[in-house]
Amino acid sequence: MPISFVVPDANPDVPKGTFEAWANADNGTPLGRELELREILGFIKREDIKNVVWVTADVHYAQATHYDPSRAQFSEFKPFWEFVGRQINAGTFGPELRYVSILKDNPQNQSPAAMQQYYGRAKIDPASRAMMVSLHDLNGKSLWEIRLNTEA
Repeated sequence: MPISFVVPDANPDVPKGTFEAWANADNGTPLGRELELREILGFIKREDIKNVVWVTADVHYAQATHYDPSRAQFSEFKPFWEFVGRQINAGTFGPELRYVSILKDNPQNQSPAAMQQYYGRAKIDPASRAMMVSLHDLNGKSLWEIRLNTEA
């Protein structure tokens, strides 16, 4: 489930102001499901777990987002990346969008005929242990890539 998406729940059986994903459209103190994410990120920091990368989906485009406590309301976590090969954006955790494969005003729920299908690839170099992450279109064209060196 993407961290960075704010997805209001449009189901008529749920109270207004309910959200389907982690984020709740409030860039302040963690609330709702963000409390669980806060616990996970805090655990990673306390245990000094290095080189955490989130790989998520559930959308129909590619995205790369960097999270850093220096930009966040809640700052008890280590910087990390989220790569969405089809979609994490809780404003609480200081996301910085680095790449999105579609235009901002792109209509939702496009059919496959719109050719807006994407995937991600991650490869780890055995010698350097660096991870190369790339996002691709349906034809395999590389749209964006980054090399993530390991944290010492």
